[in-house]
Amino acid sequence: MTPSRPAPTPALPERLPTVRKDFLSLADFDAVTLEHCLELAAQIKVDRLLGHEAPTAHALAGRHVAMLFEKPSLRTRTTFEVAVRELGGNVVGLQPDVALGSREPVADVARNLERWVDAVVIRTFSQQLLVDFATAAPRLHVINALSDEEHPCQIVADCLTMRERWGTLRGRTLAFVGDGNNVASSLAQACAMLGVNLHVASPEGYHLPGPAVQRATSLARHGARLRLFTDPVDAVAGADAVYTDTWTSMGQEAEAETRRRVFALYQVNEELMSQAKPGAIFMHCLPAHKGEEVTAEVFESSASVVFDEAENRLHCQKAILLMLLNGPAAEPSLPRV
Repeated sequence: MTPSRPAPTPALPERLPTVRKDFLSLADFDAVTLEHCLELAAQIKVDRLLGHEAPTAHALAGRHVAMLFEKPSLRTRTTFEVAVRELGGNVVGLQPDVALGSREPVADVARNLERWVDAVVIRTFSQQLLVDFATAAPRLHVINALSDEEHPCQIVADCLTMRERWGTLRGRTLAFVGDGNNVASSLAQACAMLGVNLHVASPEGYHLPGPAVQRATSLARHGARLRLFTDPVDAVAGADAVYTDTWTSMGQEAEAETRRRVFALYQVNEELMSQAKPGAIFMHCLPAHKGEEVTAEVFESSASVVFDEAENRLHCQKAILLMLLNGPAAEPSLPRV
């Protein structure tokens, strides 16, 4: 059955809240801005059924967004390219071997790009490269599509997914089981700002890094607590959601066998899920390795919201693009939406 088209919603405000030039980290949004981003993404999701009649369908008309991906990608590349096009903008694909310092300094690449495009979406290994890129080009908006330290766009989508399930996030508890990696670091920041308690269970030597803990703690609101565990059962007990990620991230392939042994007791299976609150949801940023960090039974269960998270990447990245490109520097050319 074809879903009915929604009634047109009011046009978005002519001036969205001012945000920083770049989105390199969840900490580039304060709590109010993050909450606004989630509200905007939720509205954009409803409006998508309106197609070309959506209030944002021409919001980026005449704007160019470059894609620079040093790491493989399915969800991030696809959703960003679709997002730019559905906002009326143009996508420019860049080759990483040309644009990431092998032929010329990163700063020179950035200073070239800011003469031609409005924003660049970068998926890379080094967080510092993103910082250098953004610093070198004061007119160019830089978006972190994943680095070794953070994965902010994914986490905004995760927050929207939880919000859709629960209505309100404040006071909920999320358990992350696995490596204290880039996903866990960004998740810690978002949970702190939104009043969500986060339990992170990792083996010794793989805990959330100290600087990530300190940053999340400094952002905490509404009594949100970040707690680190070694025992996954203790972390999951009473949680409203259980989140995991691959044990071996891109660039760590040489450690894969060691990590499988170290993380063997951190698999999210039906027994572990039974320790969570009744009705708890299962989350994963994908791609998943079924039989390693999660069993197929949990992944395919009714508790799983993994494809909702993937879908919400599109809507949240539209919201992020609108908020960045609606800043003072963009004012002369951004059409009213």
